[in-house]
Amino acid sequence: MSANKFKTVVRQKTSNRVIVAVGFPALGALAGWLLKLLANWSASWPWVPWEGPVKIINGAPEPAATLVSLAIGAVVGGVIVFLAEYGYVTVTIENDQVKLARGDSRQTVPRTAVSAVFADGKRLVVLGGRGEELAVESKNEGADLPTIAQLAEGFQAHGYPWLPGGDPYRDAYKRWVEDMPNLPPGANALFKARATALEKEDEKNIAELRKELAKLGLVVRDTDDRQWWRGVQQRTGS
Repeated sequence: MSANKFKTVVRQKTSNRVIVAVGFPALGALAGWLLKLLANWSASWPWVPWEGPVKIINGAPEPAATLVSLAIGAVVGGVIVFLAEYGYVTVTIENDQVKLARGDSRQTVPRTAVSAVFADGKRLVVLGGRGEELAVESKNEGADLPTIAQLAEGFQAHGYPWLPGGDPYRDAYKRWVEDMPNLPPGANALFKARATALEKEDEKNIAELRKELAKLGLVVRDTDDRQWWRGVQQRTGS
């Protein structure tokens, strides 16, 4: 976490990012080398699955075969590092606004709209005055958050209403079941589509469908691929 007079930037610790950046390519290279050894060993078996590729690997000249296996494994590890970097969340906290950035996603919330900020398990949530979610970063949607201690320190330093006890609406949620009554028109269809996305771990659709449900005045949270919901307060005069 870095801070100056005007803003605090909270992100995944540099040491953790370095471990991932160095460790996964190294582990990938090791895995590639071990797979090559396995292919060489299995070539002597009377029967082996993927016989064609095994013969090609076993017949490749050395040291080229070893170098290629190391390189392929390292590249696979590098892809994992890239995906990890894409999922890291950076939270920039200023006196008049808070910004959440992850990959290509950007969320900005003015301070005047914020009524509460809290961490709920592996979710960071910024609430508005009606209990609506103004900004959310969730592990289910691919987010990799800084620690709760880092987030709490950053928000409290700028006077935001950080709730150490978590979600103040936790008792208001109801579990969604198929064809549930008393939901806004179209909500059940969105919940069904989102249930499928959760099963497939389709992070993009999980996030997009949550936003569509928010437009209907519904706040969604997930527990073990089960969806829970609550309504937001109606606007005065609506």
